[in-house]
Formats: sequence, structure tokens, C-alpha cells
Amino acid sequence: MELLGNIQSAMMTRHQKAEVMIAGEQLRLRVHDSKLIKDRRHHLRTYPNCFVAQELIDWLISHKEVPDRETAVQLMQHLMDHDIIHHVCDKWPAFKDAKYLYRFRKDDGTFPFNIEVKIFMRGQRLYEHLITSKDSILQLRQEKGVAYERSFPGYMLIDWLLQNGEIESRRQGLDLCKALLEHDIIQHVQPALDLKVPTNGRCGSLTHQQHSSCGYPLNASLTAALAVRCNPTSVLKRHVTCEELLSPGAPYVKRVLTILGDALGWGFVVRGKSPCYVQAVDPGSPAAAAGIKVRQFVCRVNGRSVLHLDYRTLSKLVMTGPRVVTLEVMEPLD
Repeated sequence: MELLGNIQSAMMTRHQKAEVMIAGEQLRLRVHDSKLIKDRRHHLRTYPNCFVAQELIDWLISHKEVPDRETAVQLMQHLMDHDIIHHVCDKWPAFKDAKYLYRFRKDDGTFPFNIEVKIFMRGQRLYEHLITSKDSILQLRQEKGVAYERSFPGYMLIDWLLQNGEIESRRQGLDLCKALLEHDIIQHVQPALDLKVPTNGRCGSLTHQQHSSCGYPLNASLTAALAVRCNPTSVLKRHVTCEELLSPGAPYVKRVLTILGDALGWGFVVRGKSPCYVQAVDPGSPAAAAGIKVRQFVCRVNGRSVLHLDYRTLSKLVMTGPRVVTLEVMEPLD
């Protein structure tokens, strides 16, 4: 009864509106997966993306999300009171366990988003991405003899946001992290610290992993459905192979560049595989100062050949290594 617990816990928190919507979004995705949401005809008119109240109540009970019909109606009424769902044909304020058509407001674009809800939804999406990503930065870490589960150094979060196309610059990353911190999506693991985004080696953590009352944890199916990855269009003009880069007389020049990372990381994004290339560089970053440029191909990292690695493995190699990174790159002569 995970959805039941999420919605009930959301009823009692100060961020009620945002958290009820997150619980409602979990339900919406699962109902879509179960094919209960579809176009329906009523009085010779077609209503898109609707569900039948009675069918959904039956579904909640059969999937053991609620113990009985009365509880199911109460939960759906709670979603209705918070503008998550609405009656399709009329403006009835009460949810009826009958063959009436309802729709999630997100499916028809009528949900009233506010700033707080947007931040909570962004934080939820980032969290799902983080916990499902391979080699996640959320790990068990030690700080002053105390172990913190699923915590991260601040600079790693900034680097991760850049690598995954969530932000365009480190400054934008700082602004996002400050918003997440202010809305209790992330927190310092040491309560004595000032409330500043942990952009140096200090660890931060995701609040909703330490306090289950927030109503954020999702099951495996919802995790897969909500994990969103950004794959920007390649900056390369054409595909280049490793063999082409290494062939005699190839129109590329080799450079060895040393980057001294600062509290926010290095400031460049790699993409591709065999070979990886530089997709983006933050203009004010250590990478830009060191001479890293877009469309350079990465051949070695700290003396290790990475020409045949994919960008995830290469990124992990850089992020888990020393703050001083020596890159051997090849760039086009033109």
C-alpha cells in the first residue's frame, strides 16, 4: 500500500500541495501503465485521457493500495480537493464511486503549477534520475566518524548536473541547489553548518531519503517510469572513429592539458563512446581556463588510455579521481 502511505503522509506535511501532487503523479503513471486512462465516449462525444471512477477504485483495491472502497474514495477526494484530478463533464466537488469520467489535470494541462510545486517536481525527477543512474553519486560516506547513507559532496552534484544536461553552467547549478536546499529537498548532513549549498568536499544528502514522512520513495516500476535522461544533440559535425584519430597523417593535433578543479568541479561535459568528445564547456570554469574546447576527443586521463571507453565510464574516472586532472586530447586542425 505504498501509494496509500505516500498520500496519507503528504496530508500532514507543510509542503502539502507539492507532496500531494507527487503522490498523485505516482498514481497517474501507474494508472497509465495499467491502461485505465484512455479516450472515452459519452453522449456521442469523445473525452481524451479519462478514467472511470469505479474502475480506478476497483484497481486500487485489487492492487492492495487501499484496504476498502471507502478509503479509496477518501484518497481520490483528497486528490480532487488539491486539483490533481477533476470531473470531466461537470464541476462536482465530490468524488463518486460510480461510472463517472475523471481526468488528471496534468493530462489536460489544467494543473495550477506554482514555484514551490515546480521545485518539488524538479527535485523529485532529479532524485529518481540519481538513484537509478549507473554509478550513482549517492553513496555511504564517512564524515567525522559518522556514516551517512546516500550522501554526496556538493561539487559532485554540480558535476553530475552538468554531465547530464540538467544545467548549462556551474552558476545555474548553484542557483538550482540553493532552491533545493531552501525547499528541504537536500540538506547538510552536519546540522551545525550554515545553510549554504555544500559546493566543496562537505557532504549533503537528499532529505526525503532520511525522513520517510515526506512521501517521496517510489517502487521499482515508478522509478523506471520517472527516470529522465537528457541526451543533447551531438556537437560533432560527423562521426569519427578511434582508428581515424590514430591513423598517420590524420588532420588532428594532440594536446596535453591540466585542469585544476575548484570547489564546483571542472566545468566540462563529455559525450559519446569510442571515442568520447567534449560536448560543452562552462566559459568560467577551470576546464575553459586550461584550454578544453568543444569537439576535442579525449584520449587519456591522468596517463590512462580512455579512447575506447563510453562517456559514463570516463566521467566516473574524472569525478572519482584527484582534483588535478591531466587530459590528452585531440582536436581538428580546422
